[in-house]
Amino acid sequence: MKKPVSDLSEWQTVEHTANYLAKAEKLPHRAEAEAALLDQIPPKVTRILDLGTGDGLTLALVKQRHPEAESVGLDFSEPMLLQAKKRFANDQHVKLVMHDFNLPLPASELGCFDAVVSSLAIHHLHHERKRQLYQEVFDLLNPDGVFCNLEHVASPTQRAHLKCLAKVGMTPETEDPSNKTLDVETQLGWLRQIGFVDVDCYWKWLEVALLVGYKP
Repeated sequence: MKKPVSDLSEWQTVEHTANYLAKAEKLPHRAEAEAALLDQIPPKVTRILDLGTGDGLTLALVKQRHPEAESVGLDFSEPMLLQAKKRFANDQHVKLVMHDFNLPLPASELGCFDAVVSSLAIHHLHHERKRQLYQEVFDLLNPDGVFCNLEHVASPTQRAHLKCLAKVGMTPETEDPSNKTLDVETQLGWLRQIGFVDVDCYWKWLEVALLVGYKP
């Protein structure tokens, strides 16, 4: 297992991760977004990868529909992985791996997947690394595999951004300084350039969007 090299040291503290999880649970329309993500995963999947699995919530929802699928959850936060280990303590089909996404994905260790999902994680990366990660995801997918990225994205204007912050009870002073959000269209363009098909934003509410692409 690779130790994290990110400078986001707050994610290694129990207090910060607990505060994040409490806020994430209250994100408006989150259940709708997760339902949209689940609907894009093909009925017959045997291997699933969750990037930035956190406490394992998104992976657990996927596994409710695909309980026998072999699943891998990646995260670089030890407190988050501890929560995920508790969640999946009785599920022998789930493997949790510590990995910092600022580093290339350990392809030889992971293998290939029918579905790669991510929820509110990739926006912490610098934009260049985001695009590199999308290419790595494409390379890990089997033919007809799907990539579902439920993500924080950038608003088109500062006024729209402030509206979004107000909706979630935050201000510019209290928003996460580690966020590096990017607009939807740029990211969809990257996915198409890489080779994904049927690429689109399949769901969106203000600065939360579900970006989806399939590998032909």
